[in-house]
Amino acid sequence: MEKLLWCLLIMISFSQTFGHEDMFKKAFVFPKESDTSYVSLEAESKKPLNAFTVCLHFYTALSTIRSFSVFSYATKKNSNDILIFWNEDKQYTFGVGGAEVRFMVSEIPEAPTHIRASWESATGIVEFWIDGKPKVRKSLHKGYTVGPDASIILGQEQDSYGGDFDAKQSLVGDMGDVNMWDFVLSPEQINTVYVGGTLSPNVLNWRALNYKAQGDVFIKPQLWS
Repeated sequence: MEKLLWCLLIMISFSQTFGHEDMFKKAFVFPKESDTSYVSLEAESKKPLNAFTVCLHFYTALSTIRSFSVFSYATKKNSNDILIFWNEDKQYTFGVGGAEVRFMVSEIPEAPTHIRASWESATGIVEFWIDGKPKVRKSLHKGYTVGPDASIILGQEQDSYGGDFDAKQSLVGDMGDVNMWDFVLSPEQINTVYVGGTLSPNVLNWRALNYKAQGDVFIKPQLWS
């Protein structure tokens, strides 16, 4: 009996661990609206952040229909410590520490879209790039520090640490090439990433991703080059 219990505990512990995988040319597919399907990412660094850059691709038909979460980074002090969110009124919301700025777009994205967002505490400067083209810089939460031990979620927007999802904010579509650094990439480095180069991400690394998928989430070949 004790041996059986020990085996069950081992099985449970393995089921709760993060997988580790090279996701090159792969994408997470979220095929339907849900408040139970998402991917949880484990950061390589769990330290507080005074600067960061996030890059990713997404592909969805929701842009003309409703708002949805692109990237949700919650800490125990703030469920929206880092947030990238698409609004149906043709704007991206970029949030740090609960404060937000918005970036208008002239066209609603219908093709696979590449996003790069960065922020630094020292100046509060935000940079937001869409498909390799920068938006005008803005200022956000100068002097703030993003908290440690983050819950990082793809496919859902967190209203509390690791949970409180709303199906009407879920992503339906594909997401891939999710990388994150604890510094601001230069324009030259951004172009390198945009054309498919690598710069050894030190927070989230798509080529060595620690993740756990929940619900109806599938891994398929990327639909973009």
